[in-house]
Amino acid sequence: MAAVLVGQFHARDAEGRVYSVHEFQESNPAQDSQAGSMPTTTYKLAIGDRVEKLEGDEFKLIQSGTIIVRESQTTLAS
Repeated sequence: MAAVLVGQFHARDAEGRVYSVHEFQESNPAQDSQAGSMPTTTYKLAIGDRVEKLEGDEFKLIQSGTIIVRESQTTLAS
């Protein structure tokens, strides 16, 4: 199984702490050959802690149970 970093974003907890979250897509070549097999998306903090996606922009830190909310993406000025 291989994991590829496909994105990253910041999320905040209820106390305002900011977390850097990395988004990965994992695929298993043996399973990918089967019809209907989709890559699995997983999330981890930059420090390696696992993160579970809940609904919408909400995530839960597996180790502590802390709920974090994804911040809206920043638009760069052109």
